[in-house]
Amino acid sequence: MIEENVKIHNKYSVEFKLGFYARRKKKVSEFAVNIWIFIPNSLDINPSTYDKKDFYRDLKSNIRLITPVYLLRDITVGDDSPIQKLEKAFNSLASSPTRTNITEYEHQIKLFLSVCRSALRNETTHIIQASRAEDSLVLTDAYVQNTQKIIYHYRTLWQIINVPTVNQKLINYYRFGDEFLSNTIEQHCFRLLSALQAPETAPQTEAAKNLWSLIRSEIKYKKENNFLVVDRNSKDGNRELVHRLGLLKKYAEDVLFLFTRKKKDGIITEQIYLSIAAGISMVFATAVAFSFQQKYGNLTMPFFVALVISYMLKDRIKELGRYYFAHKLGPNYFDHKTLISLKDIDIGWSKEAMDFISESNVPAEVIRIRNRSAILEADNRNNDEKIILYRKLVKLNRQSLDKCGDYFFAGTNDIIRFNINGLLAKMDNPEFFLFLTDKNKSYHIINGDKVYYLNFILQLKHEETVSYKRYRLQINRNGISKLENMR
Repeated sequence: MIEENVKIHNKYSVEFKLGFYARRKKKVSEFAVNIWIFIPNSLDINPSTYDKKDFYRDLKSNIRLITPVYLLRDITVGDDSPIQKLEKAFNSLASSPTRTNITEYEHQIKLFLSVCRSALRNETTHIIQASRAEDSLVLTDAYVQNTQKIIYHYRTLWQIINVPTVNQKLINYYRFGDEFLSNTIEQHCFRLLSALQAPETAPQTEAAKNLWSLIRSEIKYKKENNFLVVDRNSKDGNRELVHRLGLLKKYAEDVLFLFTRKKKDGIITEQIYLSIAAGISMVFATAVAFSFQQKYGNLTMPFFVALVISYMLKDRIKELGRYYFAHKLGPNYFDHKTLISLKDIDIGWSKEAMDFISESNVPAEVIRIRNRSAILEADNRNNDEKIILYRKLVKLNRQSLDKCGDYFFAGTNDIIRFNINGLLAKMDNPEFFLFLTDKNKSYHIINGDKVYYLNFILQLKHEETVSYKRYRLQINRNGISKLENMR
């Protein structure tokens, strides 16, 4: 199964989060993703102005394990719960602080934090989307209670590592987790509180009061432990706090990011094909030389002319051969192959390729989903949209995933961020003057917005399942203004 989530990452980047879920009972799972990018002709984006190097410069990809899914209420319940896994690592460290136990101790802290963050986010979203007010109140009450249990159990673990065998460096790992957990809880409580009431109003309902109580207790705890908190009177915009929040986030989440090694794909095959092209051209040149030598002899003008012409044609035949193998056989090969691993365990690989293609090579179903308007279709006859095809092929090994730890990892997330800066150079100014009349027979000049549309059509293939998604990105020289899910 492939799950996709497309969103605006920042003013100049759109993010495609692709979740590849490997089947439990299948040794190897394969996935294919094709993304057609339809670009307005007026942006002057073509193979001459925007090559593969430019595209991959604007593309950033991170591959990570999918966070194990737990309900908030299950994090502290059961013999195999995340808190029990964490407690086991703490006890092992305190009893025997070996290199292996230290690594596992830090690893389990980070995994626990990632699981908590994911559970808090999912639970908060579920409560916000609750259709009935009474459900929202009950769920919020349970949310607060379960969150308090997580806080209590995590902070109780301090007693295990408060021993002479655990040095300050290892204690800092625990404190980093404590600070990150507190910040994450505060963040999602505020998010939930904002959904229940306007930010500037005092808590009215019992649920809002409970959330507010939890927020205040966490702020108090952070102050008591010298953790940074928001300062209303900060002269630098709480710069140090914002920087530390980013560092803590990277520290907690890097446990899920996988080690990748990228290399050019199909190097040996490519060299074989190029050698064949060179061989064909050499056969032609040699055949011409032998033929004229037999007919006219060695030191004759016709033989000399034939050698020169055969040499010229040999180079052309060689280049035509290179072109044929690159373009006719190229779709079977990719630009890069990325090997994916964790803890020296090879999990699988990912391949990617980018090419400009003509509309005649785009599947009819994709053109139908593109769904051009009548005026755009008419204009497209003379000013055709440029089409980039980005291909990705992923293979995951289920047995290798199961060796990554004592959590169940469903698969990997590939987070692709595409920066549009490379497309902005030849855009018009974003302001467009419009004239508006009024009842007094006068007129006003108002500003309209000049925008361009990028259409992304995704084809997701896994086993026998094929699905399509279309997204439209509204952009101008100031960046991205809107992302629409068109299907």
